[in-house]
Amino acid sequence: MRLFFSFHSILMIAMFICSDVFSAEYSFFGKTDKENPLTYQPGETMIFEVEFRQNGKPVDGQKLFWKRRGDDEIIEQGEAISSSSEPLRIKTSLAIPGFVHVMVWAEGIDGWDDVRFNGGAGVNVDQIEGYPEPEDFDAFWIQQKKRLSQIPLRYDLVPVPSEEPSVEVFDVKVDCLGKSVSGYFCKPKNAAEKSLPAYVSFHGYGVGSANIKYEQGQKMLAFDINAHGIENGQPNSYYQNLRDNELKSYGLIPEGNIDRETCYWNGMVLRILRALEFIKSQKEWDGKTLIVTGGSQGGFQCLVAAALDHDVSECVAHVPWLADLSGKEIHHRIPSIDAPSWTPALGYYDTANHAKRIQCKTTIYAGLGDYDCPPSGQFVMFNSMKAPRTLEFRQGKTHGFTMPGGTVTTLDFP
Repeated sequence: MRLFFSFHSILMIAMFICSDVFSAEYSFFGKTDKENPLTYQPGETMIFEVEFRQNGKPVDGQKLFWKRRGDDEIIEQGEAISSSSEPLRIKTSLAIPGFVHVMVWAEGIDGWDDVRFNGGAGVNVDQIEGYPEPEDFDAFWIQQKKRLSQIPLRYDLVPVPSEEPSVEVFDVKVDCLGKSVSGYFCKPKNAAEKSLPAYVSFHGYGVGSANIKYEQGQKMLAFDINAHGIENGQPNSYYQNLRDNELKSYGLIPEGNIDRETCYWNGMVLRILRALEFIKSQKEWDGKTLIVTGGSQGGFQCLVAAALDHDVSECVAHVPWLADLSGKEIHHRIPSIDAPSWTPALGYYDTANHAKRIQCKTTIYAGLGDYDCPPSGQFVMFNSMKAPRTLEFRQGKTHGFTMPGGTVTTLDFP
């Protein structure tokens, strides 16, 4: 019996130790020596202070690696050992308007953005400029709207079972040039004419069904469209087949972006405009409030919507994509991980060129560690705008992860 208890005790201790090891949560926290990381001057020393943490507390003895890169094309890197008493300090600077990106990660600790630090700091951010837009930018989009107007606004609404008794749901197809607009449309039951605001939402890069927006549909007209005019509510195999074949790497193949009128983004923009026409045609719309929103590719779409249709009254864009598409080739900035390679035709779709034509209140959320949508591109876009606008930048935020406790810097131009 004593042997049994001895073995049992050892087993329990081993299980506790293993449980503690596997339940450990590793993370990084970082900041700059300036509370506002967007206020550095050319050549001024920037200091990044980064802690490696286990279960929320700084730890000793972990081997760390770091890398600094910048819009000046300079790369620096090094190694360090974590300390519980003081953070890792990385000193650098930047001589031109633009951004520095600092990454820190730990040896042997697997994971993505949630177990590494991705941060940044900017120099003369109000001076970051993009490539001149095409001279016939406005004429081109007037012509595209003319093409779209030749297709009558005809749509099919198929009722869909609703999980919310007060909300009606429809699977909608709207005729358009090329593929139809395809989405889910929600509205409160028995709404009076001209009584409701409208809300249109767009999707990030990928291939999938539209979403049913029950929360918005309880108080407004809510239309969520998929990016490609494909069927909604299908088995995953349907979408996987499109990902593997027809829509594989859509919009990213250089040969497909040579002609401004036949590149993939053209059809997407026309569906955006037709989706807005649909929602505005509903008898319940109040004729005043039209909100557009989306993240990443959806951020690109909602900014384009606000630029090309001035009935849009508010635009909310999260980490908007496709801004400053020529930044790598023309200005040698840190490139986007996923953006299409620059061609002159893409100047007609660059979010920065559209943003300057927006007239409504616009809010943009961005990350200093996001290199799907690099900070410099966000400022090329933001600096081009004239409408009332707010830009919120978070330290340690990447495209899909937000570091807890990261500093928030807000620029507000009412």
